[in-house]
Amino acid sequence: MKPLRFMSVAAPCVALALGAVACGGQQPGGGSGGGGAGGQTQQGSGSDFSQLSGTIRIDGSSTVQPFAEAAVELFSAEAPNVNISVGGAGTGDGFERFCRGETQISDASRPIETDEVETCEAEMIEPVELQVAQDALSIVTNRETMIPDNCIATEQLEQLLAPGSNVSNLSELGQGFPDQEVSLFTPGTESGTFDYFTEEVLETDAEQRTEGVQTSADDNQLVTGVSGTPGGLGYFGFSFADQNREQLNILQVDGGEGCVEPSIETVQNNQYPLSRPLLMYPSRQSLQQPEVKGFLTFIAENYQRIAEAANIVPMGQQSAQQTSQIIKTGQGGEPKPETE
Repeated sequence: MKPLRFMSVAAPCVALALGAVACGGQQPGGGSGGGGAGGQTQQGSGSDFSQLSGTIRIDGSSTVQPFAEAAVELFSAEAPNVNISVGGAGTGDGFERFCRGETQISDASRPIETDEVETCEAEMIEPVELQVAQDALSIVTNRETMIPDNCIATEQLEQLLAPGSNVSNLSELGQGFPDQEVSLFTPGTESGTFDYFTEEVLETDAEQRTEGVQTSADDNQLVTGVSGTPGGLGYFGFSFADQNREQLNILQVDGGEGCVEPSIETVQNNQYPLSRPLLMYPSRQSLQQPEVKGFLTFIAENYQRIAEAANIVPMGQQSAQQTSQIIKTGQGGEPKPETE
């Protein structure tokens, strides 16, 4: 199996639901690193946004949506005359809207693909790639489903969900797995989470088994399905899994170097194998609009505070500096889509 990709970052100081704490220093825009015990959360921003006005339309990834909504809520206190709407149609559907010029910013839980870049360019829209946070794709089961050592290997996930798989009982995955009929719940093809899982774990071109799998663009429906079905197993973003951990069992994942639990620390120190950056894509043109540039500048200056409010893992300081530089100068941020 090919190595799983991970964007390495430096760990900032933050405390989220799991209570993990890491400490850092000065952040872009003058905010202090910190959060929880032993640190200070970013307070306010280093720029004045009070004179901005206008409308910003955002759509795309449901995984990024909580971060975007938290950013809007905090930004509105400093820029009350900017009206911002946030949708969660899914990464793929979001890019379709973006490339038609219907939105100024597209949220994404995977990089934009070559054909999507070409579609945008045909409409004279040039996407700019900005990292805004991090995520870990979490594998979850029904709380009564007992998985050996509470850990599943990526090879077993491939065996379970690969196109054409007919595994119907968890016992088929190996010694110690329960004699339990499995029911699968996953995002659908419009989701960047689906794309990430199929490409990174299954090593396919956005394909997985269809028999015995219920898909939904609504993570709440996936939680309901897994938690309410004996033998239920599924996957979605870490922050949503963490918010629903009382209803679910979150598995450790073995990517070839041992079992690792998804947490803020393991995502940021490159231990958890199913980690990924969370992205926003303004167009080069919309980045020139004062209200859009102001909103994205606010994110770069307050990324830790926003991530904490959204219960999402913040990006590292180096990534934040890169994002801030792209927004400030309007240079860089060219998409790097995967090629076959």
